[in-house]
Amino acid sequence: MKTLQDLLLEELADIYDAEHRLTKALPKLALAASNPELKIAFEDHLIETRGHIERLEQVFAAFSAEPKTKKCEAIVGLLKEADGIATDNVGEPTLDAALISAAQKVEHYEIASYGCLVEWAQLLENEAAAELLAQNLGEEKGADESLTLLARTSSNPVAQLAD
Repeated sequence: MKTLQDLLLEELADIYDAEHRLTKALPKLALAASNPELKIAFEDHLIETRGHIERLEQVFAAFSAEPKTKKCEAIVGLLKEADGIATDNVGEPTLDAALISAAQKVEHYEIASYGCLVEWAQLLENEAAAELLAQNLGEEKGADESLTLLARTSSNPVAQLAD
C-alpha cells in the first residue's frame, strides 16, 4: 500500500524535474522579453529556481531519500505552450503580456505543488522539510506577485495600445 510519504516523494520528484526544466526555460523567456524589467524578473527567478533545486535536495535528504526526477508532464506542456506564445507574439506589443501569462501559469502550478508538499511534510511531522518547502512556496508566490505587478504597470497597458 502506498503511504503519504510515498506520495510526497513522488510529487517531490515531479517538482524537482519541473524546477530543472525551468532552469533551461527561464533564460529563453528572458531573451524573448522586450521589457527590461521583465527580463530582469526572469533572470532573478532563475537564481531563485536554482535555490529551489538545492532546497529540494535537502528535502529528499530529510526523508532519507536520494534526489530523483519524475517527468513533470504539466511543466512540459506549460513550457511548450510558452514557446508557442513567444513565437506567436514576436515583434508584437502583446509579447510581454503573453510571456507573463505563460509564466504565471507555471507559477500557479508550482504554488499548488508546493502547497500540497508543505502540508504533507507537516502531517508527516518533518518540520525541516516543511520549512524548506515553505521557503520555495513563498518565493513562488513572490514571483507571481511580481509578474502581476509588471503586467498591470507595463505589459498589459502596452498590449492594450495595440487595440
